[in-house]
Amino acid sequence: MAGKNKRKLEDLSVDEFMLSGFDSDEEDDCEDEEPTPKKGKSKMPVLPEMSVKKHGKASEHKDQLSALKTKDPEFYKFLEQNDQELLNFDDTDSDEEEEDEEEQMYHKLPSQLEDDDDDDEEEEKVESEKKDVKKQKSSKEGTKVTEAMIENWKTALKKEPTPTLIRDITQAFKAAVATTKGDSDELCRYVISDSAVFNSLVLFCIRDMHAALHKMLKLKTPDKDSKKLVLPSSSPRWQKNQIDIKMYLAGVVQLLSSLTQATVIAAVLRHANQMVPYYLCLPKQCRHFLKSLIKHWSTGEETVRVLAFLALNKICRHKPDVHLSAVLKQMYIAYVQNCKFTSPNTLPMINFMQRTLAEMYSLDTQVSYQHTFLYIRQLAIHLRNAMNLKKKETYQSVYNWQYVHCLYLWCRVLSTIYPSEVLEPLIYPLCQVIIGCIKLVPISRYYPLRLHCVRAIILLSGNTKTFVPALPFLLEILQQEDFNKKPGRMSVKPINFAVILKLSKFNLQEKAYKDGLVEQLYDLILECFHTQACSIGFPELALPTIIQLKAFLKECKVANYCKQMRQLLEKIQENCSHITGRRQKAAFGVANVTAVAAWEKLVAEEGTPLTKYYSQWKKLREKEIQLEISGKERMEDLNLPEIKRKKAEEKKADKKEFKGLFESDSDDDDDDNLFQSKEGKDDSDEDDEGLEDLTDLSDEENEDDSDGEQKQPSSSKGKAPKKMLSTELKQVAEGDEDMVEDLELSDQD
Repeated sequence: MAGKNKRKLEDLSVDEFMLSGFDSDEEDDCEDEEPTPKKGKSKMPVLPEMSVKKHGKASEHKDQLSALKTKDPEFYKFLEQNDQELLNFDDTDSDEEEEDEEEQMYHKLPSQLEDDDDDDEEEEKVESEKKDVKKQKSSKEGTKVTEAMIENWKTALKKEPTPTLIRDITQAFKAAVATTKGDSDELCRYVISDSAVFNSLVLFCIRDMHAALHKMLKLKTPDKDSKKLVLPSSSPRWQKNQIDIKMYLAGVVQLLSSLTQATVIAAVLRHANQMVPYYLCLPKQCRHFLKSLIKHWSTGEETVRVLAFLALNKICRHKPDVHLSAVLKQMYIAYVQNCKFTSPNTLPMINFMQRTLAEMYSLDTQVSYQHTFLYIRQLAIHLRNAMNLKKKETYQSVYNWQYVHCLYLWCRVLSTIYPSEVLEPLIYPLCQVIIGCIKLVPISRYYPLRLHCVRAIILLSGNTKTFVPALPFLLEILQQEDFNKKPGRMSVKPINFAVILKLSKFNLQEKAYKDGLVEQLYDLILECFHTQACSIGFPELALPTIIQLKAFLKECKVANYCKQMRQLLEKIQENCSHITGRRQKAAFGVANVTAVAAWEKLVAEEGTPLTKYYSQWKKLREKEIQLEISGKERMEDLNLPEIKRKKAEEKKADKKEFKGLFESDSDDDDDDNLFQSKEGKDDSDEDDEGLEDLTDLSDEENEDDSDGEQKQPSSSKGKAPKKMLSTELKQVAEGDEDMVEDLELSDQD
């Protein structure tokens, strides 16, 4: 058939070939290709007809073109000149082979695909079963720790600690720590299955491990006076036992992170404090340890905080170049995160963090300057944005507890490190930031924040011997606030200015607001003058305040407020007269700075009236603050019952029943004492001097202070008290019916 086809092609002309030659070949090929497969492809599986038909086309077309050269040479020359690609094409059938391979790749038998998936699933099952078997084997192979084993370790450790024994103990400790975090995948040589065994093992390690390691490494005991630590890396046995010690130290850090009870954490921290030299020799374990210490320093209980700080300080003192900068940064971030909210319970913790962080900054002034400059600049940028934009969001970025506590922190840092030539230039920009914070929103609702800022200025000014004008911000409150205006609401509880930054509208209407404000002004003005009490220029410094206080006493008609400010004015004037008298005896001029400093030092050693009064007042004031912070019961914590008074008949029956217990006084005397106790109820906490001052007040002040209550009979020495009839006494004793009203409480209350 193939030969016939070729002869037919040779007999055709060019026109007939172009018109019908390919069609006839395809028909003949369809008949001939099935029984005559090619020799080279005999080993391949039988493919469909279309693929075989495509396979022979290229070679046959090549033969046809070669026959065309003899049949029609003119047309062949034309093709050579115009279409060389048609004559010189590749007859290897590569395209067809690639297509066949692609078909073989994508068109596999379904049975083969199903078999492959089944094999993969079976392999995965086998691998998972092998893993389970390994886990079971590892769990079965682990030796269970018992109390007897721990006792044997104790006795052996006391005799002679060997590397093998230390390795066994550290492996058991690792298994105990692994139970706290629940890592079952971790392979351990020992297994801890009992809580009693866990407790005894951890207690054994905490008590004896440090001494055993010290003895095994043969470290020298440092002298009591020497501050240098003996590092374990100096021992020749350090390299052999380094892996076990590293494992043990990592376990201690992990144990600290998993414990919750404060007493247990404190015990582990005491042991970790002993192991600080070992941590200093291992940088990676030391970094993890520092991270855990900072967390406990900022969030733990009181004892835990102190122990964590001692370990932090110890590490940074002995390797400040390596750890100090990173530790200061992390401690400052932890401080800012944990002072977001302030309450009487959290305030002592915040103060502790301030003092300890200031102690850490004092270790290296060069490093501290970089941190202090950066963070004060950050506070100044926040303040600048708030002053320029004047939006609520920018105000809130400044008027919050974190900002105020940061200001107070840097005041304490500069006060603690003073005198320091490195940090002294930062005093002025810090004062500017604080004053700008006061002036940002100078309204009465933010008076508590102003008082906090003034307190920070007083701290900085007093300890750095730098004059900062804080008194004008306090005297401005006396001018702006109307203390004669009667309060619109009666408050159940006093306002604690130490834990608030902003007052609500209801707070501004309460009587407790003005009472607390006058008390705060009294405290701060007294503290501010105490810092300058021994200054040679005290009379000139106190003159504006004396004028303001006298003006306040003329305008104010409330007795309690006038009493406090009058007492403050007297102390200031007394100190002024003392300094003036001492200054008149001086034989040097103002320009002699050294003589002025010596004179002020001598006055400070001898003391002034204001400093003596301040020392007594400070003790009493600290007791009051401690009572407030300790969370003593207040009136708002009590369920206020309904007021019920006894009738006059019941009172008489009580008097008859208990008549023998009291002295024989007349009814008139008893009633007079009753009235006197009512009068002195509000002033019971005042001292004797305060009672004498109150008797000298005018009648107008008494009227305004009573807020509409009836005037009490005057008890002057010249006039005897007028006796009352028994019927009048009964009427007074019975009194009017009590009115019980619902208390109006604000949202904050």
